[in-house]
Amino acid sequence: MAAGGWSATRKDCRRRSDERPIMVPETPPAAAAGSATGGFYQRFVGPLLRTDAGADAEQLSRITLGLLGETSLRRHWPLVRATLDGLSRDLQRRDPRLQQTLFGCRFANPVGLAAGFDKNGVAAALWDRFGFGFAELGTVTWEPQAGNPRPRLFRLAEERAALNRMGFNNQGARGVRRNLERQQLPPPGQRPAVLGLNLGKSRQVSLDLAPDDYASSLEWLSPLADYAVINVSSPNTPGLRELQEELQLRRLVERLRRLPACPPLLVKIAPDLEDDAIDAIARLAYEEGLAGVIAVNTSQDRLGLENRRLAETGRTLAEEAGGLSGRPLRQRAHEVLRRLRATAGPALPLIGVGGIDGPEAAWERITAGASLVQVYTGWIYEGPQLVPAILDGLLLQLERHGLSCISAAVGTGLAWR
Repeated sequence: MAAGGWSATRKDCRRRSDERPIMVPETPPAAAAGSATGGFYQRFVGPLLRTDAGADAEQLSRITLGLLGETSLRRHWPLVRATLDGLSRDLQRRDPRLQQTLFGCRFANPVGLAAGFDKNGVAAALWDRFGFGFAELGTVTWEPQAGNPRPRLFRLAEERAALNRMGFNNQGARGVRRNLERQQLPPPGQRPAVLGLNLGKSRQVSLDLAPDDYASSLEWLSPLADYAVINVSSPNTPGLRELQEELQLRRLVERLRRLPACPPLLVKIAPDLEDDAIDAIARLAYEEGLAGVIAVNTSQDRLGLENRRLAETGRTLAEEAGGLSGRPLRQRAHEVLRRLRATAGPALPLIGVGGIDGPEAAWERITAGASLVQVYTGWIYEGPQLVPAILDGLLLQLERHGLSCISAAVGTGLAWR
């Protein structure tokens, strides 16, 4: 165990010298949507995403998750199993160079699904079939919540971005636990993909009572979680971001750490923090022994798109509430991650998220200091072929830089070749 409670078990990864080179294809096969799954997605779903006024974004997500949820419950049926096996062959990349063990969890690869898509964990058993090394479920609150009024999810197709003000709509911790138990998942540590649970504050709970509210959710869900994330950075719950302030966050972490069998704890931060606040979180993570930091959530900054109008409302982004995600967030997310790495040093595991929509963006975040990366908005636009495209691209970069595994690239600053 490293100082402050950080630990990251990694293989001996050095630059290759006299070893026989591992051959990686010059062009990642999934990068051009060459897979059957990717081709299907781009043909039938892609056209719905090419304009702001296409299929309703929230309705499309709801239909997709409904289908995935039913599939997860029936995944052992022969026909369903055969279909999922074909999906796995298409999208998974099983390569030991991509593996890492971080905060006690073994990751088959460094690409994960970010929180916000599978809010209620209905498809928890399927995410490895899409090639993910891990998936983060939630955000989950103790009480069930309907979320904010609609419309609350908007597509910005030209910018490959989204604006959301969902407001932690979810079935509550007890409902999510029922969903996970119905799927009869293997226990933590024995799953093909690591499962994290992202926890938020119930809307009606005051900041003073927030630690107990988070603790109720974590106590109920911890037996099913490989790791847990303290979400104090969503812009869509009034007052939530105040919990990023050092004293508030320390009080919250200390309350959760007192729970029996507490899983590894990470905190997810906003991209809109000032440098001194980022530094304070890095220090707190060290002092409290947090397992890692996820950077970043969606942004309240409009990132140069202040005058961009939403087709559904006719108002500009400057006039609309909600968090911005996708490609416009890439630069700021990268800057926050670099700041965290510089302040925290090399031991604290970081997860990079925000604007990652291709192999180069993922490599950029890893070489800036992220051990893992997550995708969401980019995955929606690019489709299922994004994950294998990223993994193929990472393997290609390892070969071109003479590195034997992905952890050897973390924080190196090596350029994309």
